[in-house]
Amino acid sequence: MSFGLNLAPQHRVYAGFAIYSFAMGNIFPRLPDIKHAMGIGDGTLGLSLIGTPIGTLTALTLATPLLERVGFRRALLVLVPLLALAYAVAVHAPGPLALFLMLFPVGLMIGSVEIMLNVEADRTEFLVKRRIMNRAHSFWSMGFFGAGLFGGALAHLGISPQLHLALIVPIVAISMALFLGGYQPAPSRFVGTGKKAPMLARPTLPILVLVAVTLSAMLMEGASIDWSAIYMRTVFESGPFVAGFTVALFAFSQATTRFFADSFVDRYSPSGVARVLLAMMATGVLVVFFSPAPFFSMLGFALLGIGTSALFPLAISAAAQRTDRPAAINVAALSQISFVAFLLGPPLLGFVSDHWGIRSAFGIGIPFIILSLLTAGSLGRRPAADKPAASVDEPLEPTRDKILARAAEG
Repeated sequence: MSFGLNLAPQHRVYAGFAIYSFAMGNIFPRLPDIKHAMGIGDGTLGLSLIGTPIGTLTALTLATPLLERVGFRRALLVLVPLLALAYAVAVHAPGPLALFLMLFPVGLMIGSVEIMLNVEADRTEFLVKRRIMNRAHSFWSMGFFGAGLFGGALAHLGISPQLHLALIVPIVAISMALFLGGYQPAPSRFVGTGKKAPMLARPTLPILVLVAVTLSAMLMEGASIDWSAIYMRTVFESGPFVAGFTVALFAFSQATTRFFADSFVDRYSPSGVARVLLAMMATGVLVVFFSPAPFFSMLGFALLGIGTSALFPLAISAAAQRTDRPAAINVAALSQISFVAFLLGPPLLGFVSDHWGIRSAFGIGIPFIILSLLTAGSLGRRPAADKPAASVDEPLEPTRDKILARAAEG
């Protein structure tokens, strides 16, 4: 029996991504308050936050068979509100070790929801006969933008992180019932071969070159999500709303760029687009590192949102188009290494902040951006305009999540 709004399949996918990111995004504007309440440094906070990526990597590796056994509809409708509840419980942690342990189940839920939403987006593309993956991830960024604004506003009003995260639980639960109450999983678009994909895919030299392209974007995206609010509070003693708004601004610029990026890839070569994005990212890092005032820092984080938006899908495209191995194996090899950098890099930057200041935690991105610029040619020089035209919902390059979704389906 279904309930909730009667939405088109792709609109349910968009709603799922937005609600999920809103559920997970509200904690980041409150990290300065959590850090202050515990009386810990950036390095200790970063170590505590590693609980989430460890749980996420565990779920991404092991959860698919269990989720298919339980059923995507049941698991998704339960896990997204449960994710909000797990965050609400985690912010009651009395110390860093307890926070680490309480964030591990949060990571398990994040990894599980990632699998389900990306598989569903891929299946829905086949069902509606047009591509929606990039646009779905722009809605993820939009949900994060809303979380940054909402979290900043509640912090500004003096509402504690514990009450704030508790309020998110009913909001998420009602939103899931309203927008995904009638959700029915789309049919699988592939017939299984009976062969199990390797749990860890060995990277070849060309894949390692593509990893070098992605490292700067993965590191700076994670750093901006985890540390931008703390940066604003530490460097400029900005109020809670300004700190939360900075998180939201990064997400908004990233969402907007993802929404329209395909038309630029359609017009220019992948390597050309990548170099422009890397230049924007480098400018953003330099602005954040040298910024004399909050306004300039917010501009820098907006540039970082633009710069980190589309580099990874371009690299995934290049990996998928290689003919030395099956596309899913090349994509898995690239994704596993890059995703580790995305998850583990930002928490470890807390140690950089402790020793050299929080500006340095962003400034360390410059060498990685230079490495990405030197290897960007591996993305390909052929203009996407040489390929068949596609609609605004139809990216010419396959995204990371599309191919990972296919791999998850066997």
